Amino acid sequence: MQVEIQSPDGRAIASFALADCPEIIGDRVEATVRWQGGDDVGRLARTPVRLRFVLRDADLYSLRFCQ
Repeated sequence: MQVEIQSPDGRAIASFALADCPEIIGDRVEATVRWQGGDDVGRLARTPVRLRFVLRDADLYSLRFCQ
């Protein structure tokens, strides 16, 4: 699984593009999504965003968006 954070119009936000997100592999109940710049999404607080999930042979049951 990989996650991209996008602006409301669907453009990837710098440092949070799909290419910046290492793939999460394996069965997990909990995993933290990271990008090459880390996992701090605090600068996006109070900013409308879209999340793009790319899954390969996987299921996503829930998510928690933390800052």
